[in-house]
Amino acid sequence: MQTEFSAAQLADPAMASSEAAIRKCVHCGFCNATCPTYALLGDELDGPRGRIYLMKEMLETEAAPTPQVVKHVDRCLSCLSCMTTCPSGVNYMRLVDHARTYIETRYRRPLTERLLRRLLAWMMPHPHRIRPALRIARVARPMRPILAAIPALRPVAAMLALAPAREAERPSSAYAPAAQSRGRVALLKGCAEPVLRPEIRAATVRLLNRAGHDVLFAEGETCCGALTHHMGREQDSLASVRRNVDAWTREIEGRGLDAIIVTASGCGTMIKDYGHLLRNDPTYAEKAARVSALAKDVSELLDMAELPLGHAPGLTVAYQPPCSLQHGQGVTEAPKRLLSRAGFEVRTPVEAHLCCGSAGTYNILQPELAGRLGERKAANIARLEADVIVTGNIGCAVQIGQHASAPVLHIVELLDWAAGGPMPEALADRADIGKHGVK
Repeated sequence: MQTEFSAAQLADPAMASSEAAIRKCVHCGFCNATCPTYALLGDELDGPRGRIYLMKEMLETEAAPTPQVVKHVDRCLSCLSCMTTCPSGVNYMRLVDHARTYIETRYRRPLTERLLRRLLAWMMPHPHRIRPALRIARVARPMRPILAAIPALRPVAAMLALAPAREAERPSSAYAPAAQSRGRVALLKGCAEPVLRPEIRAATVRLLNRAGHDVLFAEGETCCGALTHHMGREQDSLASVRRNVDAWTREIEGRGLDAIIVTASGCGTMIKDYGHLLRNDPTYAEKAARVSALAKDVSELLDMAELPLGHAPGLTVAYQPPCSLQHGQGVTEAPKRLLSRAGFEVRTPVEAHLCCGSAGTYNILQPELAGRLGERKAANIARLEADVIVTGNIGCAVQIGQHASAPVLHIVELLDWAAGGPMPEALADRADIGKHGVK
């Protein structure tokens, strides 16, 4: 695609990166075929190709963002399915992230949107703020129908719907070291995951210990920065990124680290991009690149480990790969191999490449579209007639769980059970599943 950015504009590294992405686009439209919002709405401007035209015009002319441009960019899930499909290698991820930062600094949203986005940016990266917010949400849940009837407050109704019915127990901070240590790994604590599903962390530590890895939690670590990054709040995001780089660098330069393990694939995609995000920071560029090189999804490490797994006869698993894992990180086969090795019958739904509608804060900010995508995903999974649904991202688990009848687990919960850990509570509560033992 021909561009007309000026030399002065291209002196800005973010603008130069966006221009390079735009120039690679050949207008083929293959991306539209795998775009969730285009599949739902059939509008060219709600597909990657149309959005690229809108972003090009806005950035090239340095125009004030219009409500139309903001609407269509906001509707993008950043699922990155278009990047998997694109034959030309367009880095749509970095282009849309730059456009969101541009919009955030130049567009004045309606008051209710501004307040909601500030609330999410203040609350979501901090577990100690999420926990009391969920308590309030459980009390306020009867107000959902009233809030849903007011267009401006539908995102608030969506937040209430996402809150779990009961509070999860706080995760333990005490874990036994590996019996025969092969090295040290840092495990990302995460933000929403330890509040919503602390059992994921516990299962992960047990698995990593069995695989011979001592697990640590880096002092000073914070949110990975993805939530604020995808809302265009770049300074907030980069502050988190630098703090994490500092925290993990202390471990790397201290006793050493073999890997930085992530159980929420959306966070993993972000951390693997730290090197790019801080590439022009002379203080952090090298350290950030080193951190990104060490980042691995938990399934990547376990797939390489000599981890003894048992068998679960008769248990059928519907595996729904998170977009951030399959498209953002290119990790597609490791989770399925692990589940098969454990003896589970693994099935994948049609349209597995399409997003479930979670996408960070998308199911709050775009509840109608997210709901339609969630229902579509759950319907495709239901056709598999599986005993349990497995994914690799807390957001996907919550989103799919809203629409599916089968229990939804993180992959580590099932693998931990197969390796000798406790049966996941969601399975123990189901008489038809609980009868299956793991040998």
